[in-house]
Amino acid sequence: MTQRSATMWRTIAAAGVFAAALTANASVHAQVKLGVMGPITGPNAAFGAQLKNGVEQAVADINAAGGIMGQKIELFLGDDASKPEQGVSIVNKFVGDGVKYIVGAFNSSVTMPSSDTARENNILMITPASTNPKITERKLWNTFRVCGRDDQQGGAAADIVNRLYKGKKIAIVHDKTTYGKGLADEFRKKLRRTYKFRPALYEGINIGEKDFSALVSKIKRSGADLVYWGGLHTEGGLLLRQMREQGVKAPLMGGDGITDDEFAAIAGPAAEGTLMTFSPDPRTNPANKAIVEKFRKDRKFEPQAYTLYSYAAVQIIKQAAEKAKSLDPKKIAETMHSGMKFNTVLGNLSFDKKGDVSQYSVGGKAKDRYVLYRWQKGPKGKVSYFEAQ
Repeated sequence: MTQRSATMWRTIAAAGVFAAALTANASVHAQVKLGVMGPITGPNAAFGAQLKNGVEQAVADINAAGGIMGQKIELFLGDDASKPEQGVSIVNKFVGDGVKYIVGAFNSSVTMPSSDTARENNILMITPASTNPKITERKLWNTFRVCGRDDQQGGAAADIVNRLYKGKKIAIVHDKTTYGKGLADEFRKKLRRTYKFRPALYEGINIGEKDFSALVSKIKRSGADLVYWGGLHTEGGLLLRQMREQGVKAPLMGGDGITDDEFAAIAGPAAEGTLMTFSPDPRTNPANKAIVEKFRKDRKFEPQAYTLYSYAAVQIIKQAAEKAKSLDPKKIAETMHSGMKFNTVLGNLSFDKKGDVSQYSVGGKAKDRYVLYRWQKGPKGKVSYFEAQ
């Protein structure tokens, strides 16, 4: 071989190596970038852990099966600490990271401004847990939720209260947040309009309060037979504990904001007998047995409340992308708005034009968005929530 020929072949070989390196490098960077955001720290960290674990497990399972359209999911985590301004900052950071899809947030007050920022930056957002109606009433192209709404939950709670406490006195207390006050107001609205109930008491407390002595005295004077709580588990648990300490025996009834065992840890023995509305528990679906056990054994995490809702959000992104044959967030959103049915750990569901779940079924049977739970001792003696029979 002449020197000229050898030089030529070395050049071709080098070009081949360079091309292979480019291909390999492209493969490394050709990833689906997904963010999960929620209160990883702060008083609502129990719910942040639900979102984080749900998404992490879904990403691990999808990646193990080949990813989305042959591309692996790269996960980014953001801690909004239940603060709206911090949520917006996280979305802006996600923009810089190249994130195109977000699962979150938990708090409605965080999801509202965060979804606006996500829309402006062409990011698809699915919240597993934010229930305020305004989130989807804005009809943003990019914003969806796999949970129900406060007007659905508040109405369902009013129906239950009318059935169980007709003619009794009802006190309503909320935490003044977008979620808590919104839920309490929807509950009160349905009670007054449909059942002609007028609450014996309607009061708001501030997030972070610890001494509810004055409020408990008002509840006692009202003669309430039931206290409806619009808020989260921390203040709800403290309120219930102090009600019992001051001799108020009326049961507490809450919504999805208390769906974590930390509620029982805070309330202590007073937690037993608490009523609660939430969607049917996906852990009880036999089809989810293997996934639930994976959380328990591999992650040492009990997939309560919104854990599997977060898992389902990732499943939906994968299925919509594959149907659209595109990773473009807008095309995925169009597919989600099309009425397509998604097969998820929550069951089969589809979305309406607003981004709300329009159809929801498990095993081919339509399910109510909200059912009644009761906090009680389970088979192992631990107090938790179980569907009321």
